[in-house]
Amino acid sequence: MAAQFPLVDISGYLNPTSPEDKAKVIAQVRDAFKTVGFFQCTGHGIPVSLQRTMFKALELFYSQPKEKKMEISVFKSRCRRGYEASGVHSRDGKAMPDAKESYYFCEDDPEIEMGGIYGPNQWPSIPEDEFRKPIWEYYEKTAAMGKLLWEMLIQGLDRSTNTMERFSRRPLIGMNLLRYPSPEDTAEGQFGLGAHNDWGGITVLLQEPGKEALEIWLEDDKEWVSVPAVEDRFVINCGDMLSGWSGGVYKAVHHRVVNKAPVERYSAVTAWHGDIFATNPFEEPGKSKETVGHLFVKRFQKQMKPSKELLAAIGVEA
Repeated sequence: MAAQFPLVDISGYLNPTSPEDKAKVIAQVRDAFKTVGFFQCTGHGIPVSLQRTMFKALELFYSQPKEKKMEISVFKSRCRRGYEASGVHSRDGKAMPDAKESYYFCEDDPEIEMGGIYGPNQWPSIPEDEFRKPIWEYYEKTAAMGKLLWEMLIQGLDRSTNTMERFSRRPLIGMNLLRYPSPEDTAEGQFGLGAHNDWGGITVLLQEPGKEALEIWLEDDKEWVSVPAVEDRFVINCGDMLSGWSGGVYKAVHHRVVNKAPVERYSAVTAWHGDIFATNPFEEPGKSKETVGHLFVKRFQKQMKPSKELLAAIGVEA
């Protein structure tokens, strides 16, 4: 079944030799999102050396004692940036909490104040050259990739590239660095990350090579399909906002993480949502009043209200 998973080489869009090269890539990206909602991406131009350095930085961060990581807990940040311990999130009231640990940051923008989502990042006390510098370089590269993919999808529905200029003036771009414990350290019936749809725009995911865990739900086949974890191959997926704004043309599908490797596993997620003041780029300007920022705040406020019991369980004072 893994062979059915779309693979798109975007080098023809980045370095075209003819107009047909760009059109071919746009069509492939559009068709992948119309049929599956995910695809694997090659030809992106992000150096393998940077990808490897990023994973080394993740390993360094997560090798710290828990109390050290908790110094930058998301619950110490008004905008929920920083470290989130295992067991914080559950996808519904019946499921066990996710086994993952995560570290979240975003670009700072002091001019904006919306729903508590903007504020300073919390960086770990690790030498800058060993963590913040390589992580930020990777963030910038994948953020540029997210913008490029949005550009393709907008053109894929016959909208002008001028639309993308308006949509990307002050984009919301977040990054989540994740660690999944080994199956041995995961409770029976517990997922690394429970089944869900991403809420927003485009997600650019890099899995640690050789450690498969991501699964997508194929509705037509009624089964979960494992996504290969291949070096230098990104996984791109469509979120609910993008799907809804496209009128359902682009699909946002269910996915989950089940660590099949006998050891811990890392992944990095960059989410590119668009200008927080922008409305639906597939409609004429002024037709809709719903913005990226409005949708994000609704999702943010819904997800980030942990109970006192949960906070106590992970060692955070309410």
